[in-house]
Amino acid sequence: MRDYAKVGPKLWHGKTCKELRKRGPEALVVALYLMTSPNSNMLGLFSQPILYMAHETGLGQEGTLKGLKACIEVGFCCYDEDTEMVWVYEMAKYQIASELKPSDLRCKGVQKDYDALPDNPFLAAFFDRYSKPFHMDKQRGSQVPCETLSSQEQEQEQEQAQEQDSFSLRSKESAGKPASTRPKREETILKTYLDACKAAGKKPLPADHSVRDYCRDAGISEEMLQVAWVVFREDHTTGTSKGKKKKDWPGHFANAVKGCWAKLWWTDGATVAWTSRGQQEKAVLDARAKARETAHEPA
Repeated sequence: MRDYAKVGPKLWHGKTCKELRKRGPEALVVALYLMTSPNSNMLGLFSQPILYMAHETGLGQEGTLKGLKACIEVGFCCYDEDTEMVWVYEMAKYQIASELKPSDLRCKGVQKDYDALPDNPFLAAFFDRYSKPFHMDKQRGSQVPCETLSSQEQEQEQEQAQEQDSFSLRSKESAGKPASTRPKREETILKTYLDACKAAGKKPLPADHSVRDYCRDAGISEEMLQVAWVVFREDHTTGTSKGKKKKDWPGHFANAVKGCWAKLWWTDGATVAWTSRGQQEKAVLDARAKARETAHEPA
């Protein structure tokens, strides 16, 4: 955690801030939070879970996602939902300097902090932008184009009203970057994905998937995760979302968990507890489990 952060008064007269102001107070609060977040570093590239931001800003999840979406759209930052990494584009420039001399010891500090970052999609782009002014000599990651972000609020509207594709928090500002060479995954319905997992002897939600770490850190119990999966599975195999196709079903489920789309639990930032719907769904699953046990009991 940094002891201080540089936030100059000229910020309020800048073009970006004016654009954020047009989009509402949530955008300004999120922008200021990202520059002073307890998780932030001088690079402006750091891990920032939505849950923590929602709690510490007091905006709640809906307000935070609204503000973050605005920050992304005006080119203030980008966010990767899978790794929960944010990159505030100009933060390194203001926290460190516009340019450093090769002999400046801060150059080594920048490279050291960069090398210590967890894997994320923004490593190569950060190196492209700051390697010359900070005299960095070692690049990490591969070039990945930045994609337009949409908010989780928009995702939920699409889920409930239009049943269109879900959001994925990724980055913006891809001009000048080479296209990705990663192979495209085919979109399938959930049942097809489940059948493929069964045939391959794999679990639909891998044991090492990042959502499990997220749940542990957020205080979401394994039981809650299991109930969430059953509700998600039934909705996408027999419910209103039956025909929906996705390329990454584990990732889509992770979005549902992090966004608490099914409203199975609530949190005040310190504790996580079942909602009335969560208790109801849990009771249904418990009853089903008990019925199966009874059916297998000897006469």
